[in-house]
Amino acid sequence: MILLLITNDPSIARHAVDAGVDRIFIDLETRGKRVRQGHLDTHMATHSVHDVQTMRAAVPDAQILVRVDPLYDGTHEEIDAVIGAGADIVMLPMFTSASEVVTFLELVNQRAQTSLLVETPQALVRIDDILEHSSRIDEIHVGLNDLHLGMKLDFMFELLSGGIIEYLAERVRAASVRFGFGGIARLGEGKVPAELILSEHVRLGSEMVILSRSFRGRAQNLKDLQSEIDLSTEISRIRKVVEIFQSAPPEERLANQRRLREAVRGAVGTSPISA
Repeated sequence: MILLLITNDPSIARHAVDAGVDRIFIDLETRGKRVRQGHLDTHMATHSVHDVQTMRAAVPDAQILVRVDPLYDGTHEEIDAVIGAGADIVMLPMFTSASEVVTFLELVNQRAQTSLLVETPQALVRIDDILEHSSRIDEIHVGLNDLHLGMKLDFMFELLSGGIIEYLAERVRAASVRFGFGGIARLGEGKVPAELILSEHVRLGSEMVILSRSFRGRAQNLKDLQSEIDLSTEISRIRKVVEIFQSAPPEERLANQRRLREAVRGAVGTSPISA
């Protein structure tokens, strides 16, 4: 399981990679995001292209993923800048059509890995058209926050309990594209227990998950973070739980799926949680 942490603090990034994080996530997306998610406790980008370069120097042994803005007049320059600064993977958010994906793939032009963030209902419906270009797509990650908002659902994990993520996972994996979805809270936390969500990641063949804000709390620097959480221990616990679910019989993962559905039913109508 590839674990991602969103940060532009080089000392936190170094600490996280030493603790077992695989990727550092730099977020440049600002266009339209505050309008869509301003009422949620989610990450709002304050990162810059300079942060990509700083992070490349801080964690040369880890991958750097950069989420750029949705396609706009300046996308070509933005992609050139982040690749020039050292991005290993460039992520496109909020696309709605295969033609947008093709434009993005052509702009990256095999200079970095490509990641598509499926988070609009249109992209969901058009996933087969998008996957016609799978030979140039390295991975697809499903963004639960924006997708559940776009579908006017009450709670983002309804996407997981209702079978939509399973549908996407089957399509993406059949195209031999790496697949992941959403974020994960610390074990023992979350309106839907993090353990049940990890079980679904394993059952659906997900290979990626973002570590949620619960892994950072309100820490503004490394000292704060170290006083709030033993990151190495938390990541080791996640790895162990994933191993347990991977070796568990299929019936156990199906039982966990049923438990997850019950947990989601209990949470529907309450405020969405962050990921």
